[in-house]
Amino acid sequence: MHGLMTKEEFYKRLTEHKRIASVKDPRHIELALKRRNQLSGIFLLMGHIGVVKGYVNVFQEHGLPVFMHLEKIGGLSTDHYGLDYLAKSIRPYGIISTKTNVVKNAKKMGLLTVQRFFLVDSEGLDNIAKSISQTEPDIIELMPARIPDMICKVKSFTSIPIITGGLLYEESHCEDCLNHGATAISSSRPELWGKPGRKLMQI
Repeated sequence: MHGLMTKEEFYKRLTEHKRIASVKDPRHIELALKRRNQLSGIFLLMGHIGVVKGYVNVFQEHGLPVFMHLEKIGGLSTDHYGLDYLAKSIRPYGIISTKTNVVKNAKKMGLLTVQRFFLVDSEGLDNIAKSISQTEPDIIELMPARIPDMICKVKSFTSIPIITGGLLYEESHCEDCLNHGATAISSSRPELWGKPGRKLMQI
């Protein structure tokens, strides 16, 4: 896809590296590029319609697939025309969104899709099951990451790869999530962008 890799190749990379850099600050671009061989990809959570193509290009030229979080990009409409422009002109590897209709439409345009969910109560768990049956995203992102036992519950009703992020402050938090079945973790903290240091238990 976009000269990068197939979905299957990306899933393999996700399983091997287990880390996604959530980039919210332009000063972290260089750091992410330096660690590109330890990262599965980039979640782009900054910028506006005038600069994001440059960000996407620099990462993807270095072999890092970029997923744009559409609710975090200024000036980009998520209607049909906005998504069409995104897919044809900006050309990220994929998108992240909390919105079911955006995920559905982005899939139709050949973009890999990450649907982000916030777990605040047990009703949220039911909503995940309902939403993914309608949208069939390529990947699920669960927020926040500090409730790792919920990963097991979501895995019980879907085989879609799960990324988790939010409120991760140290390596042990990341390993806890991976040990509970997350395929990978996403973090905006560069110190957590390295590979796990020890073999993880499989649950």
